[in-house]
Amino acid sequence: MAMEDPDRKTEVVLLACGSFNPITNMHLRLFELAKDYLHETGKYKVIKGIISPVGDAYKKKGLISANHRVTMAKLATKNSDWVEVDDWESCQSEWLETLKVLRYHHQKLLSADVTNSLQHTVPITKLGRKRKQEQNSHEPVKKKNQSPVVKSVPQVKLLCGSDMLESFGVPNLWKLEDITEIVEKHGLVCISRAGNNVQKFIYESDILWRHKNNIHLVEEWITNDISSTKIRRALRRGQSIRYLVPDVVRAYIEKNRLYSPESEDRNAGVVLAPFQKHASDPKSSQALSN
Repeated sequence: MAMEDPDRKTEVVLLACGSFNPITNMHLRLFELAKDYLHETGKYKVIKGIISPVGDAYKKKGLISANHRVTMAKLATKNSDWVEVDDWESCQSEWLETLKVLRYHHQKLLSADVTNSLQHTVPITKLGRKRKQEQNSHEPVKKKNQSPVVKSVPQVKLLCGSDMLESFGVPNLWKLEDITEIVEKHGLVCISRAGNNVQKFIYESDILWRHKNNIHLVEEWITNDISSTKIRRALRRGQSIRYLVPDVVRAYIEKNRLYSPESEDRNAGVVLAPFQKHASDPKSSQALSN
């Protein structure tokens, strides 16, 4: 059995946070690109993707209600066998830092892991002899402390585009200690356009450089320039968004007449929640790049 050790793979859950206003084909592509990349390293096994739309308290200009954004994301992922939508973040009355969302999902996996361990160890004593033998033919009986072939609790990695990574340098948007914990304890999978200068950005930041082995840069060779901003602009102008978002999302937007010049003015003049929270905090990210 010792031969299997080098083949142990770390299970990974990919978490994407953002507005998803609305969700687009590009958002869904990020998950596929990240999964392919991590599997090709031979070290990881991606077991789940989670889309976590931000709550209304984020106060971003043009942000429509979380209820609609979550519904569209659920419609978009209905046919996926591994990407799902989690509405915990969007249900919070206050805006939550991304790190808190990562911690929440990590904790949830820890709890599930403990429950699974109990479920797998307790009933074995009740198994009939035949069932026991059948089970043994598939996998060896685990002694206490014997590590399974897959390292136990999955890692939760933050999945993002290069724009999110570069937003680490925007003063007061992120707390320095949050950035440090994200890259140190969890890790980033960053999808960047071929030729995008994300590596230079990492090089110029001491914190990111120190943890560069935990930042996976995935080059997007089949470029995809769809953004939620462009989708909303097209909708305001009465132009087609077909083939840019999943058809079910397009139908939902049309049925509910979701995006208009009025919706784009929502939160206009309101200070974005992180800026409100971090403006007076000396630990915010103005010190990221020197």
